[in-house]
Amino acid sequence: MGLRDALSVLDKSSPHSVSTDFESNDLELNEIKSHLYIETEIERAFGSKLSQLRKNDFLFLCGSSGDGKSEILTRYKSKYNEAIDFHLDATHSFEPQSTAIETLDKLFSRQKETERPLVVGINIGMLGNYGEEGASNHDGIKNTIRAFLNTKVADQKQCYFLDFEAFPKFDLASDPRTSEFVQQLLTKITENSDSNPLYKLYEKELGSEGSMLCANYQLLSIPSVQSIIIGLLLKARLVKDQFITARSLLDFVHHLLTSPHYIFDNLFSKNDGELGGKVATFDPCAIRKRSLDMFILERELGLPVAEFDVFVHDLTDLGIEYRNGLIDQYSLIRLFFLLKDEQFSNNYHFKYKADFDDELIDQYARIWCAHSDYDGNYNQRAELKRFYKDIVLTAINHYANRNACELGKEEFFVSAHDNWNLAVELELAVNYNAIKEESDNRISFFLAYIKVAEQSLRPVPISINLLSLMSRIVQGYRPNKHDKNTIVLLDEIVEQIVKVANSSNVLYLHTGSKKIKIKKVDDEDIEVSGM
Repeated sequence: MGLRDALSVLDKSSPHSVSTDFESNDLELNEIKSHLYIETEIERAFGSKLSQLRKNDFLFLCGSSGDGKSEILTRYKSKYNEAIDFHLDATHSFEPQSTAIETLDKLFSRQKETERPLVVGINIGMLGNYGEEGASNHDGIKNTIRAFLNTKVADQKQCYFLDFEAFPKFDLASDPRTSEFVQQLLTKITENSDSNPLYKLYEKELGSEGSMLCANYQLLSIPSVQSIIIGLLLKARLVKDQFITARSLLDFVHHLLTSPHYIFDNLFSKNDGELGGKVATFDPCAIRKRSLDMFILERELGLPVAEFDVFVHDLTDLGIEYRNGLIDQYSLIRLFFLLKDEQFSNNYHFKYKADFDDELIDQYARIWCAHSDYDGNYNQRAELKRFYKDIVLTAINHYANRNACELGKEEFFVSAHDNWNLAVELELAVNYNAIKEESDNRISFFLAYIKVAEQSLRPVPISINLLSLMSRIVQGYRPNKHDKNTIVLLDEIVEQIVKVANSSNVLYLHTGSKKIKIKKVDDEDIEVSGM
């Protein structure tokens, strides 16, 4: 068996894909599957919770399609089957004419009769559907499900919920940002070890003339390259809201290694996988920087550059044949990006390292951690204060007053009346106590807590895309129809502010440079000044 055949265990469309409930007749493939197995944090928590289940207890393993629920359930079912009932996939029914909801009704009715602990693998969407549509005789379970979905408190009355989203695959506190799961997988695939059957096959094929697969494997084995790939996966998770499931990740790595180009081109070429399509949108060739544009121009004109010639000559050390026509100036930019943290040859590629910096990811991770770690410490509070003052509160003020530019930073637009704008003075502040009490650890957003005239607004989930929009608004950007998915949250914030403004006793009318103050003294008297 060759390396390409062995890597088929990563391909989601292959009958030999990694799975705990499928064993191939090929002992070599089974050895590879066993080698690639990784125990995740949620699996450890699942195993621990299983051992604690008692009579009439429920355990729901929740997530999205392809995240590995069935893998975990299958692995533990044989061990606990005598004492615990398992339902591996709540989207399936027992009978062709039954719906998934009806199947769950029957499952819970049967549990009431047996009183045995019950473990259910279920998608979050189906969990929500059952909480609303399940049979009325199971209102107790339905209420518990709704309580979990509303509060994310995992331990309810005799019902326990383990949600994949509560076990993030990425660590935003590390520098560089990393993922224990992805890192372990890439290490298992590429490590130079006698226990790694894939590396043994790589060594057998190493030296085969023109082996692009070996070149890709060699590049993937470089730790700094692995960090770059993990960073791109994190960016796909944050910017594109793309869930990283075990199945999609394995298929993505298969695409990187076995697609018909070098790994730096495969990384940014779309494939059938949704994950690969999202990562491809971050192609560094789309970056508009003068130095990168000049590099493209130099290569198109064929200008002689001695440093460049040395660099491309040494690419053979990585198994890359530059002069075979398979890579051009755009491929080289992708290679520079992939090697931006790696010493190689004369380090010609370091000339472009700064062009690939991604300040937004760093800023988001820093602010996410500041919210997550906040315990009232003075230095932590100072960082949060700067962020809210410079970005959040300023962006909200600019957005609220986008059609009334004459208003000051503590004034908020309420409504327009012919040539007059009605406004109110309000003070926005940060609710530090609410930040301190917040326990949500999902990495796709952090919750911002704001007070207006001492009235707390609903917490604002700030994603990386909303953070980006807020930063641009502060710099003078005017949102348009292309931002419609993000500005919804800003509109909701402004609506809440306007509600508070409507109860104010002091309003201002603006037109041009003229400003009139209207003050409600009591139910019958109004004072007007500034006429």
